[in-house]
Amino acid sequence: MKPTTILKTGFSAALLTVLIHSASPVSAQQISLDKKWETPAVLKEPESVLYDRVNNVLYVSNINNPAAGKDNNGSIGRISLTGEVQNVEWVVGGMDAPKGLGLSKGLLYVADLTKMVVIDTKTGKVVQTIDIEDPGMLNDVTVDEKGVVYVSDSNKKRVYTINNNKAEIWLEKEEFQKPNGLLAHNGKFYMIDMTAGIFYEVDKKTKSLRKIAEGLVGGDGIVPYGNDFIISNWNGEINHVSSKGQVTKLLDTKADKINAADIDYLPKENLLLVPTFYGNRVVAYQIKK
Repeated sequence: MKPTTILKTGFSAALLTVLIHSASPVSAQQISLDKKWETPAVLKEPESVLYDRVNNVLYVSNINNPAAGKDNNGSIGRISLTGEVQNVEWVVGGMDAPKGLGLSKGLLYVADLTKMVVIDTKTGKVVQTIDIEDPGMLNDVTVDEKGVVYVSDSNKKRVYTINNNKAEIWLEKEEFQKPNGLLAHNGKFYMIDMTAGIFYEVDKKTKSLRKIAEGLVGGDGIVPYGNDFIISNWNGEINHVSSKGQVTKLLDTKADKINAADIDYLPKENLLLVPTFYGNRVVAYQIKK
């Protein structure tokens, strides 16, 4: 089956095509990405974006000079659903290089290099810092239906849970190379190994792994799209991954040196949000059928 529609975005190298396959092998539904808006380039190496439906706002983590490591200059910004930057640095202080974001019970959990920072979304105040024993580099965050917070440690090849304000190792496998993106969705758990390029489903009870797809080196953020997934590649790609493991490229901005970090997708608004890291923007796309 051949795609028949190719759309160009504002990025000269971005060709946007994808086929979403139905249960029948001979029928397919074509979709494409249509750029809706982009923020000004005023953010500070945005790594992750997350929608807070209760407060109707987007949070973005600003690493702000990734090479510096522990420099206490990381921050959290806020963006409207139409792309206006409300606060470049809404929460400042107590963070070095914030990456993944997760929401649980009105609190924003931030993976900040070697610790978890907890922010009250009503006040914008840091209310707690949760230390990680023997940390490497904390990366992505996801929250399941029960409000349990999970965070990946890419350097230590682990996934932790946060229980009673304490971090516990939940998943650790010898075959992991650099676990990054996490997704808790509909009672299931998914993970992308960034270096190996393998997308896994993890059995929450037995911790056994099922490979869904391979060839996703650089894999960063994971979001559900119907029964399938959309996965970002930090180097500058967005890929559709079917539930059966077929990988199809949606977006490629590598030639423009525009990254695609930890994404979010808003199904009601049909909006895919892509932080561009060194591009200092968040770009929003609508998925068109």
